[in-house]
Amino acid sequence: MMNVREAIETRRSIKKFNGKPVTKEALAKIVEAGTWAPNHGTREPWRLVGAVGESMERMVDAIKEVAVPKWRDMSEEELQTALAKFMLPGAVLFIVVPEDARQKERLEDFGAASAMIQNMQLAAWEMEIGSCWKTPPFIDHPKFRSSLGIQPGERIISMLQFGYFDEAPKAKSRKDVDEILSYFE
Repeated sequence: MMNVREAIETRRSIKKFNGKPVTKEALAKIVEAGTWAPNHGTREPWRLVGAVGESMERMVDAIKEVAVPKWRDMSEEELQTALAKFMLPGAVLFIVVPEDARQKERLEDFGAASAMIQNMQLAAWEMEIGSCWKTPPFIDHPKFRSSLGIQPGERIISMLQFGYFDEAPKAKSRKDVDEILSYFE
C-alpha cells in the first residue's frame, strides 16, 4: 500500500489507456474515497454520472452527437484515433456541481469537487488505475448535458477518465518551494 506522499508524487495523468475494463466495483471504491474530500458544511455539493462497460459505447455515441461537425472532416483513421481517446479508458465519470448564485458557495463547491477529484485520482493510482481530468468543450453542449440528465442549475466541471495503462509518463519538474512561497511580515 502506498503512503500519501508517494501517491501524490508518483501519480501521473494518463492519456494512453490500454483498453482493459474498469469494473463497477473498482469505480465504486474510487468514488467512495472521493467522498472523503473536505467540503464546507459537509454539503457534499457533487453528483457523478458514470460510464463503464457497455455504457461507455452509449456515452461515446452521445459525444459523437455533439462533436460531429468537428469529426465530419476527419478521415476514417483520424476518426478512429479520436474515438479511441474516449473508448480506451475503462470508465468515465462526469462530476456535476450546483451553479449556486452565491459566489462564496459556488467557489466552495468547486473547491470541494476539485478535492474530491484529487482524492479519486490518488485512490485510483493506488489501485494501479490511471486517470486524467479533462474539460472538453462538449460537456457544456445542451444536447450532451441532456443525455447525461444534467438539470438546469447544474454544471459539469470535469470528465474524469479512468483506466489501466502500460506505461506512465515521466515526471515533469515543479517549481521550487522558494519560488512560490512567501511569508506575511
